[in-house]
Amino acid sequence: MATYGQVARLAGMPGQARLVGYALSALPDGVPVPWHRVVNAKGEISIRSEGGHMEVVQRLLLKRERVRFGPRDRIPLAVYRWRPRS
Repeated sequence: MATYGQVARLAGMPGQARLVGYALSALPDGVPVPWHRVVNAKGEISIRSEGGHMEVVQRLLLKRERVRFGPRDRIPLAVYRWRPRS
């Protein structure tokens, strides 16, 4: 798991978390990018502006990977957040 802000920082674009969200939402179907593993800074699945069912799909994909949701439907980032090796 990573947050949008974390991905933005790793890409050399600190403060551009929304840009990461836009880029992930623009991916064509079938691209092998694990977009479902990116959540907001609270550990929540972000609501998409275009509507639809992708939040449900994301939740199902995460549960399939045995990610557990805590109170308020938040993923405990202390447990699941990706930490790059130093």
